[in-house]
Amino acid sequence: MEGGIIINRPPRDGHMAFVRSPDGISIEILQEGDSLTIQEPWSSMENNGTW
Repeated sequence: MEGGIIINRPPRDGHMAFVRSPDGISIEILQEGDSLTIQEPWSSMENNGTW
């Protein structure tokens, strides 16, 4: 986030997230295999922006 990336949907489920790069490209990030353990700051972070 410090580098200008917007987290539209944080990985609250430990499996996927949606981010937007500083140049406006939307990216879906998927965890390979089992979901990771849910932890802060992701578990309480709100959805942000539009996609």
